[in-house]
Amino acid sequence: MNSNSKLAGHLSCFIAYSIFGFNVIVCKQIANSALMSPITIFTFRALVAALLFWIVSLFAKKEKVDTKDIPKIFAASFFGLVVPQYTFLKAATMTTPMDLALISTLVPIFAMFVAAIVLKEPITWKKGLGVVTSFAGVVLLILSSTKTGSVTHSSPLGIALMVLNTVSFGIYLGVFRPLIQKYSVVAFMKWMFLFAAVVALPFSGKEIFTLDYASIPTSYYLELSFLIFFATFVCYFLIPIGQKNLRPTMVALYNYLQPMIGTIISVAMGTDILTWQKCLAFVAILGGATLVNFSKSRADLDKEKAEQEKQVKEI
Repeated sequence: MNSNSKLAGHLSCFIAYSIFGFNVIVCKQIANSALMSPITIFTFRALVAALLFWIVSLFAKKEKVDTKDIPKIFAASFFGLVVPQYTFLKAATMTTPMDLALISTLVPIFAMFVAAIVLKEPITWKKGLGVVTSFAGVVLLILSSTKTGSVTHSSPLGIALMVLNTVSFGIYLGVFRPLIQKYSVVAFMKWMFLFAAVVALPFSGKEIFTLDYASIPTSYYLELSFLIFFATFVCYFLIPIGQKNLRPTMVALYNYLQPMIGTIISVAMGTDILTWQKCLAFVAILGGATLVNFSKSRADLDKEKAEQEKQVKEI
């Protein structure tokens, strides 16, 4: 894989997860307002994103999806969209900001082990040390935060939902990379969101048709628009680019941008302060990500093995 492809992957993930960092705040505000249920919010995300991707596909190069891959894309949609997005919105209403952030840091760890089992990606000492270092940095960042939220205690159900969230997204990142690499972003995502909408509609249809839309404030619609367009359509356009060009563990590590962005926003708004602990946490997160990025992939090890065998034959 050339350096330009890797750069495109890193830039795509950086932009997408930076938007997700802002979106954590937006999601909590939307979910805690109780103007719409979490499943209805998710349904609107899936419906509008599906519509946008299908419209874009009309102007893109025609691409046929193999019939045998349809069940796999449905599974990818379930693990990568339905479960993570719904459980996060639901957990946000019953989990403290600290617990919500702490549990979400498990995504790269799950992704690393899933990729090792399914894709045979090696867990090298650099990759393991990088994940642990970044994880420690995120924990330090969260524990040194002075932010508070409307939820003061996390319920067992909220914690269970967030664990399910991280496991599901880790499976998506670790299992479905070969499928994502097979198709263009638009072709893959139009089916992903269509399947997500089909799954969600039976559970939210009644509320969608009975909501009093006129009573919902404009600020809520603006937040919902950000959630749907930027944190859904734009982000899920960019993340597959990262998945095509980077290893699952590296993509998952960008998840750590979310608490970093949240802390920066809080400091800027005056609801948090910048301390030496936070600076140390930022260094640990970025240092760990760097170690993972420069660790050897399965392809690198196979190439080295082939070269060694070639040298042995020449001797």
